[in-house]
Amino acid sequence: MTTTGGRAPAIHVQGLEKSYKKLSVLRGVDFDVAPGSIFALLGSNGAGKTTVVNILSTLLRADAGTATVNGFDVAANGAEVRESISLTGQFAAVDEILTGRENLALVARLRRVQDPGRVADELLERFSLTDAGGRRTATYSGGMRRRLDIAMSLVGNPPVIFLDEPTTGLDPQARLEVWDAVRELAGRGTTVLLTTQHLEEAEHLADRIAILHEGRIIVNGTLDELRRLLPPAKVEYVEKQPTLEDIFFALVGGGPENGGPANSGGPENGDENTPGDRGARTTTKEQR
Repeated sequence: MTTTGGRAPAIHVQGLEKSYKKLSVLRGVDFDVAPGSIFALLGSNGAGKTTVVNILSTLLRADAGTATVNGFDVAANGAEVRESISLTGQFAAVDEILTGRENLALVARLRRVQDPGRVADELLERFSLTDAGGRRTATYSGGMRRRLDIAMSLVGNPPVIFLDEPTTGLDPQARLEVWDAVRELAGRGTTVLLTTQHLEEAEHLADRIAILHEGRIIVNGTLDELRRLLPPAKVEYVEKQPTLEDIFFALVGGGPENGGPANSGGPENGDENTPGDRGARTTTKEQR
């Protein structure tokens, strides 16, 4: 087990294996997650990401290997693990009949937290949902529902949170809202294990990235470490046309200050070029 700054990892996984009949899903998975960091488990559909999360959250038993969360063995100390974690699945699990505040207060009561109303109000403020707190969640946008879902995961202040593809089905603006919420979690010391199949999401959020492929971790490191696996970039002058994402954020807003593309912009934020002007010749780095 690797220690970080003298501290044991918040999540430790070694030799994890899982099969469904003749289908081998996990074939010896190993990784550590440092306390207070964002760890992205990246992989295509069917790579085994959700299986890893289900094992770590005690919803599924591994066939072989060991895993600890917050110092507790997931097989031997399931109750202690569940008290230490919160799991947010691929789709927002909010009660649409209830208001945002009522959803939070309900979870607080279920977790036996004192003063559920105060806890609900604090989380609404923390996730910029105070104005919407009295509305039924059926009226919320996708980004608001997802932020509420993550807020519900924080009731009781669990030290470890699993986010299983948290931006599935969200539009670009809602995705940025969720990214901000995830960064805010880690900024307060929460350990986040994030599964995603979106390369950009891992690149923007993660302190470390592990790629799960055919049941095994094939690489694990920081973004800079992963970049060094490829040949050095060669600088060339190329004709760069704006991407659809560039155009979208230039028109609706949401630039780099919100986690958007660095070259997003428009007349309203001081960019001289309109979206139609942004096919200008620029210097880019292209892998050869």
